Amino acid sequence: MTIFYKVADHLFRLILPDDSPLCRKLSQYEPFKAEEDGEPVFTVEVVGSVQSPACELVYGGSSDPAQPLVKLYKGEKGWMFEVAPYGTAPIAAKVVSDSGFNSAKVEILNPKSALFGLNNALMLMFAFRTASLGTLELHASVIVNRGRAFLWMAASGTGKSTHSGLWLKYVEGSSLLNDDNPIVRVFPDGSVVVYGSPWSGKTPCYKNEHYPLGAFVRIRRCSENNISRLSVFEAYALLYSSSSGFKGDPLMAARLHESFELLATSSPCYVLDCRPDEDAARVSSSELLALYE
Repeated sequence: MTIFYKVADHLFRLILPDDSPLCRKLSQYEPFKAEEDGEPVFTVEVVGSVQSPACELVYGGSSDPAQPLVKLYKGEKGWMFEVAPYGTAPIAAKVVSDSGFNSAKVEILNPKSALFGLNNALMLMFAFRTASLGTLELHASVIVNRGRAFLWMAASGTGKSTHSGLWLKYVEGSSLLNDDNPIVRVFPDGSVVVYGSPWSGKTPCYKNEHYPLGAFVRIRRCSENNISRLSVFEAYALLYSSSSGFKGDPLMAARLHESFELLATSSPCYVLDCRPDEDAARVSSSELLALYE
């Protein structure tokens, strides 16, 4: 079975065995289903087994055992990565890719985590392949209001989803675009567009929609509610830490730097020190929506 999807206007191809149980578990991708209307930027094929290439570990994953595990290996002819739902869980899938992230084969190692394995294979291939195309896959929760997308960014558990929930409850006209992995594209003319994706963490929000950027906002827990602009350096650091690209690869890092630099120097970037309460939503919405009155 061959299926085409388009995320952030990037076409990619998924190939599955016709009898794969995964064929019945792809509802989150339905809004992104597409016709073959050109050459896909990458192809992922699920196969029975893949041979591990000669390679060395270049990224060992998060030190937090409660977080999903990603191990990245690099060899002379390409890349391999292994993923698991959390640090001590069995490896869900092994992915072997060519050097340019144009084509990859995926072996599901743990059937109980098959969808997790495929989701992460596709997310990583998308992030790595499109980094050279002015595209960032960010760890953020996104609210749309007044036709603009506002991204809340912070470490897991800091309050991104909570702040989105406050806007949904208290700021009229708000809607959720994505709650974990939105896509941001920087175009040659300098415009910045935020897209929904098939990857939204624990919140099932898979919208094939896109909006101009409203602002990037770092969420920081505090006893008082206050919002202020970030310096260019602080904005760059926020984007760097929130991106899913692999900065250890010189070519990918160079392409990511171009996007970070453009966004940090030309886009609204803020820090919101806040409590998880209604007043926090009032403080942030008053400042941010005023940008587009």
